[in-house]
Amino acid sequence: MPGVIDGEGDRAARIKSMGLGKQSDEVKRENAQARPDRRTQLLHRIFELGVLAKGIDGALELIGGVLLLVLSPSALRGTIFFLVEGELKEDPTDLVANLLVHNTSTMIHSRGAASLFLLVHGAVKLGLVGGLATRKSWSYPAAILIFTGFTIYQLHQLAQQYSGFLGIVTLLDIIVVLSIAAEYRYVRKRQRR
Repeated sequence: MPGVIDGEGDRAARIKSMGLGKQSDEVKRENAQARPDRRTQLLHRIFELGVLAKGIDGALELIGGVLLLVLSPSALRGTIFFLVEGELKEDPTDLVANLLVHNTSTMIHSRGAASLFLLVHGAVKLGLVGGLATRKSWSYPAAILIFTGFTIYQLHQLAQQYSGFLGIVTLLDIIVVLSIAAEYRYVRKRQRR
């Protein structure tokens, strides 16, 4: 039995002496660069969640735009009341539900413009999300530019009339834009290798 252990030890020593048992410094560097660090992984997760949220938001905007076009004013009022009725019974001071109910008449009067806005906004978001999800190189700078434009518009709206909800949405949009920029830097860096 001692010969077997010694034989294995000799074999390991020969492999090590030939350089086969250890990685070269270059291979170690390549492996380290191939694995993203924790910060990069976190930024990627934030990017994925932000893109998912933008996709859901874009789909809801498209649905809302279509509903504004096809539903009559009374059907719109009834639909919105149906959607918030339970929440208002539970909490009559619910901010979002009350905003929806109180802004329904304004939305109905300007439904053509509101519908066009929602349809274009939703389609653009879904197009950009599709490009980002499939890692199309054009979509990163386009998304950064367009989402920044949307965010600037939201900041302008906030300056005109403060809304806590719009403030939170704007902050989240800024985080999404920054995460897209970080992901774009990471993707470009990997492509150069």
